[in-house]
Amino acid sequence: MTQIEAAKKGIITDVMKKIALDEKIDAEELRNLVAEGKVVIPKNKNHNFPNVMGIGKKLRTKINANIGTSIDCPSIEREIKKLHVAIKAGADSIMDLSTGGDLQAIRKAILEESTVMVGAVPIYAVAAKLAEKDIPTHKMDPEELLRSIEEQCKEGIDYITVHCGVTKESVERMDRTDRVCGIVSRGGSILADWIRKNNKENPLFEYYDDLLSIAYKYDVTLSLGDGFRPGAIADATDRAQIDELIILGELAKRAREKNVQAMIEGPGHVPINQIEANILLEKRLCDEAPFYILGPLPTDIAPGYDHITSAIGGAIAGAAGADFLCYVTPAEHLCLPDEEDVHQGVIASKIAAHIADIAKGVPGAFERDYMMSKYRKELNWEGMFSLAIDPERAREKFQKNRDIESCTMCGKLCAVKIDQKLPTI
Repeated sequence: MTQIEAAKKGIITDVMKKIALDEKIDAEELRNLVAEGKVVIPKNKNHNFPNVMGIGKKLRTKINANIGTSIDCPSIEREIKKLHVAIKAGADSIMDLSTGGDLQAIRKAILEESTVMVGAVPIYAVAAKLAEKDIPTHKMDPEELLRSIEEQCKEGIDYITVHCGVTKESVERMDRTDRVCGIVSRGGSILADWIRKNNKENPLFEYYDDLLSIAYKYDVTLSLGDGFRPGAIADATDRAQIDELIILGELAKRAREKNVQAMIEGPGHVPINQIEANILLEKRLCDEAPFYILGPLPTDIAPGYDHITSAIGGAIAGAAGADFLCYVTPAEHLCLPDEEDVHQGVIASKIAAHIADIAKGVPGAFERDYMMSKYRKELNWEGMFSLAIDPERAREKFQKNRDIESCTMCGKLCAVKIDQKLPTI
C-alpha cells in the first residue's frame, strides 16, 4: 500500500508515527491529513533513508535544495559535496536537476549519500540524452519519456516534478498572452515546444493514468510542476498561470483517487502584494494540497542576492500557508551554484521557513525564539549558539570579540548588563 492508501484504510504506518512524534502532532490527526491529501510523505518504497518527513498542513515548513550537474559542469564529486553542505545547513530535501554527465550514476550517488528525501525532474534526463546527440527536444518519444520516469522511480526517487498542466489548450492560451518573460520553466518550455511542433497533446497529460500507475507502484509523490510559473513580477497571477493551476488541482484530485500522493508547485516571481492571494488560490483550487513554491521572488532586480529576495517572499508565502520552500541561491539567474551558494541558499530559506512557522503556530517555533531571548538576557552565548539557525557563523562572528562576556558592539555600555544592575524597587 502507498501511504495515502494506508491512511484511507485507517492504518497509521510506522512512518506516520515517526513523523507525528517529530512534529508534535497527534498520529490520528496526521493519518487523516494524509488520507485527505493535505499532507504528503515523499518516500519511495525502494529508498531507505533516516530523515523521512511529511509536507503539508499543520507541519513545519520544509525546504528543498536543488543540486545537479550541467553540460558545462558534469562533476559528480562536486554535486555530492553540495549535497553534504545542504544537509548540514538544514535542508529537508534534495532535488537532482542534473543535465550533464552520467545521469544515472549521478542519481545513484545522490540517492546513496542523501539522508533526506530526493526529488528529480525526469524529463531532464530524456532531454539531456537528445541534446548529446544534437537532436531537438521536440523529437522526444513519449514512450521513452514514460520509460525514463519508471526507471527513475524504480531507482528510488521519492518525488518527481511532472509538468502535466502544460496542455495543448493551455499552450494556445499562453501564446496569446503578452508576457514579458514567456515560459521560464525548463520542463514547461520543452513540453510547450513539443506540443507546438507536433500539434499533439502533452504526453504527461494524455497518459496521466499511466503515470499514476508508475507512481503508485513505487509510492512516488507527484510534484505537479508549474510550467507556466511567472519569471517576472509583471507576469504574476496572469491567465496562463491560473489556468494551469486549475488543471493541476483537477489532476491532484485524480491522483488521490488512485491512491497516489500529490503536491502542487507554484510561482516564481510574484510582487509582495500578490503573494498571499497566490497561496489562497492554490489552497482553494487544489483542495489544500501541499504547496511547493520557488521563492517566490518579490523583485527582479537583485541578481547575486536572490537568496535574500526569495527569503522575503518565502516567509510571507509560508505564513499564508505554503508548505514547502525551494531555496534560491545567490547564483540564481547567473550561474551554477557552488558550495557556498548552496549554504547561503539553505540558510536563507531556513530563516524564511522558521518565520512562517511562528506565524502558523507550529509547535516549538515560538518557543525556540523565546529561549533565544532568555539566553540573550542571560548573556548565555553557548545557549544562543545552540539555537541559532547557523551556529558556526554565529560562533565565528562572536569570536572576533576581545571580551568573551560581551560583544564589541556595546562593550561597557551593554544595555543588558546595565539593566541587570538596576536595583529592585
